[in-house]
Amino acid sequence: MLSHALSRLGRTAARHRWTVIGAWLVLAAVVVGLSNAYGTTLQDSFRVPDLDSQRANDLLAATGSHQAGLTAQVVVTPADPGTTFADDPAARDALADLQQSVAALPHVLGTTDPAGALTDGAPPGASAGVVSPDGRVALLRVQYPLLEDLSAADLDRLTAVGADVDDSVLRVEMGGDLFFAFEEAPAGVGELVGVLVALVILLFAFGSFVAATIPIGMALLGIAVGLGAMPLINHLVEIPSYAPVLGAMVGLGVGIDYALFVLTRHRDHLQHGLPVEDSVSRALATAGQPVVFAGGIVVVSILGLAVADVPFMTAGGIAIAVVVLVMVAASVTLLPALLSLAGRRVLGRRTISQEGPGWQRWVGHVTRHPGAYAVGATALLVGLAAPVTALRVGIPDDGALPPDWTQRQAYDLLADGFGPGTNGPLVVAVELHGDDAAVGPLVDAIAADPGVASVGTPTVDDGTGIATVVAVPTTGPQDAATTGTIDRLRSTVFPAALAGTTAEAHVGGQAANFADVGERVNDRLPAFVGAVLAMSFVLLVLVFRSVLVPLKAVVLNLLGVAAAYGVMVMVFQWGWGADLIGLEATVPIVSFIPMFMFAILFGLSMDYEVFLLSRVREEYAATGSPTGSVVHGVARTGRVITSAALIMVAVFFAFVLGEDAATKMFGIGLATAIFLDATLVRMVLVPATMTLLGRANWWLPGWLDRILPRVSFEGTDPVAAARERELAPA
Repeated sequence: MLSHALSRLGRTAARHRWTVIGAWLVLAAVVVGLSNAYGTTLQDSFRVPDLDSQRANDLLAATGSHQAGLTAQVVVTPADPGTTFADDPAARDALADLQQSVAALPHVLGTTDPAGALTDGAPPGASAGVVSPDGRVALLRVQYPLLEDLSAADLDRLTAVGADVDDSVLRVEMGGDLFFAFEEAPAGVGELVGVLVALVILLFAFGSFVAATIPIGMALLGIAVGLGAMPLINHLVEIPSYAPVLGAMVGLGVGIDYALFVLTRHRDHLQHGLPVEDSVSRALATAGQPVVFAGGIVVVSILGLAVADVPFMTAGGIAIAVVVLVMVAASVTLLPALLSLAGRRVLGRRTISQEGPGWQRWVGHVTRHPGAYAVGATALLVGLAAPVTALRVGIPDDGALPPDWTQRQAYDLLADGFGPGTNGPLVVAVELHGDDAAVGPLVDAIAADPGVASVGTPTVDDGTGIATVVAVPTTGPQDAATTGTIDRLRSTVFPAALAGTTAEAHVGGQAANFADVGERVNDRLPAFVGAVLAMSFVLLVLVFRSVLVPLKAVVLNLLGVAAAYGVMVMVFQWGWGADLIGLEATVPIVSFIPMFMFAILFGLSMDYEVFLLSRVREEYAATGSPTGSVVHGVARTGRVITSAALIMVAVFFAFVLGEDAATKMFGIGLATAIFLDATLVRMVLVPATMTLLGRANWWLPGWLDRILPRVSFEGTDPVAAARERELAPA
């Protein structure tokens, strides 16, 4: 059985504590060293098979078109706010020098030449939109090859050229695909704040500095191994750049949580007189099982992201799953060794697992009025979840970045000078199949669409027979109206313009790619959610040998996650409280976040579910009282769950201090979900609904009982449970 294996593992780790601790330190050093020496740079690729935008990009790549690669936008304006490029020769000369310097950089395939257009005497803005109509803003669009041919060094070289420009003559800002692929967000203070808050909570909960530092020390060492491995894993799959941030967030949360559950049991056993080694062994045999269980659910759920068939999500899921696996491994090996090393010093002034009178009074009150509390808490969660019907997914563009970032400055200059659509042009690839005459009517039809501001001169590649048309929408990349324009071009404009021809048109470009990824995730989300729900239900049936308890758990967890989604819509799409978290503008929910959140949160909520319900099951097995078992079981776990949840909320919410909108979304979403799960769900809805169901909670059809394998968690021995109640401090 798993409990026996964990018991032996815990005893071995406790007995050979220095060997185990040394092995983990060596492992961390080796992984970090190999990563620094042989790891590769993480980068973002939104390549997704079978999407229309990907088909367009593949066609452009086949023609050798520059439009298939990455671009950077160097946006320039005279430093003197009262002049334009047309009437400032010094600014115009500096612009020409800048263009030549950028064009000479390695891997640059070409640039636009606004200074050349002005020198030729063309009026401002007359040359392919490279100078704004008012003559104040010039656009150097820098064309690079495909992502796989580039590195972060290309971004460094480009920014170095911009930094060398005399800022008394020109103001230079930069943005574009190259920044999206290689720019690393500034190091935030989220991790440090989360760790410090977790330390304070643990000190308050345990009353022992030694006990408080053990979970944090274990989590930090696990983070070093898990995050350190990502550049090495990048050799096998392309790990996205957001993975370390999310990995640190999830890793700290689950690592401290898992250690807290095991440490709490260990302290209970020590207070009941067990020797340290025996206590460690028994704590791992009981509390270690839900750690393995919950970690396994998180890993399986996250790896289930592969059903979305979005490679960057699958790769990100693999990276996060590795971090969670490392935390589970640390919890069953490193943690017992640390507990053995600390000895009885982990005992403080009190234990957080005893039944505090406050918790007992609260749960008793809820169980005396179960109907009112069940209806009230459910109504509140449903109200919070209601905005989820307005959830809109996408990828926040540079307009959502902090105002002092150069990408945001470039975005604003372009939007003001040329219109918002300049930040997200649509690149249409047309397979002519020998019908060259189809290009003209198609360009006219695209230009006539109300969502299109302008259309560039089409080009046709003679070798492949593929035409390229660049259309600038009237709205910004993340606007819902832009997605509507893309859909309208595909569903209405293209079929009408190409009717009777053999030509086929596809919309590409970053805006179209982001929209297509969001639609793919939306299409796959119901199947993914259904699979996770089914898996969770089956596993809980195995653990608790009940039908209604798992069904209730699945429904309540789903309601809690939906409420967290609703809060995200209120904050990020509607702007409620946006100023409080430093959000510069309303943005759509990042397309991959709802699916990632669901995978992570269901594993974490199962952690609390198993920890709480296993105690309730113990009490029910010992006393046979449906209501009394709920009161005592919830009261005995109330402090642990609350402490664990507070730590999770602190760790997740600390990441809101970061400047990236996606990181803020993860922080708000995960913190909200954990807070609701540990308060409304665990401390109100669970005792209320279990009281209403009574003995039916533990009903299992006889035929199902006979065929299910036996799985037990948290030591469901009624004699041991009764003995612990007798020995528990008053």
